[in-house]
Amino acid sequence: MGKMPNACIDADNKKIVNLERTANEIRKNIIRMIYEAGSGHPGGSLSCTDILTALYFHEMRYDPRNPKWEDRDRLVLSKGHAAPALYATMSKAGFFPDKELQTLRKLGTRLQGHPSMTKLPGVDMSTGSLGQGLSVAIGMGLAGRLDRRSYRVFAILGDGEIEEGQVWEAAMAAPHYHLDNLVAIIDKNHLQIDGPCEKIMNTSPIGFKFKSFGWYVVEINGHNMIEIINALAKAKEIEGKPTVIVANTIKGKGVSFMEGNLEFHGKAPNKEQFKQAMKELGAKR
Repeated sequence: MGKMPNACIDADNKKIVNLERTANEIRKNIIRMIYEAGSGHPGGSLSCTDILTALYFHEMRYDPRNPKWEDRDRLVLSKGHAAPALYATMSKAGFFPDKELQTLRKLGTRLQGHPSMTKLPGVDMSTGSLGQGLSVAIGMGLAGRLDRRSYRVFAILGDGEIEEGQVWEAAMAAPHYHLDNLVAIIDKNHLQIDGPCEKIMNTSPIGFKFKSFGWYVVEINGHNMIEIINALAKAKEIEGKPTVIVANTIKGKGVSFMEGNLEFHGKAPNKEQFKQAMKELGAKR
């Protein structure tokens, strides 16, 4: 497995500070929209927020004014229940106004409970049925190669999700086709809807398994922006094989009573919990 190189971006870099501030603003919007909807998945949304922030505001090529731009980088949020994190990030990136976030899960909204590519421009794949996203991302990567396009494909999966067998069939296929334009990111927050992943169906050691399938593997702290940025940079250097970033995260990251709390896998905060969460995230009101 790959060792992280010496930091190519240091902690005092303004870029890192701005990314961390952006991630915090996205977390506030995640809590607001789930509270307003009265339903949703805060835990897994908060755990992948830093990853999505790094992708949209540092790494990926896209144009919110032209969401079907053929040379854009693609993102497949395979763990589709984390849609609030994707929507809050896309809004911040300019795909649609912030005020639309308050329509999450409401009748007629474009912001479905799981991402829909037919409803919301900028969503590259409809997801929600777990285990399918990596296969789709491989298809995108193969299409890019056949069309001689320079775009890259990123897929975010949950560690509970990779208990699905289809993930491992896809994991065999990507190295077979030498897809170095593909980066899979495992949001390893250790919890799924039924309990700790290690007890429900232990997939550890994740990194060694992907390595045995022929992937280049990097393991990081998924809440350390420097490590995320450097892992994405390293993935660009790898030739002839796909990269998987195993990001160790905390479910519910940023809100003390949600962190590591299975109760908030798919539960909205009540009024008092909402106020506490927003206070912890530094909201003024």
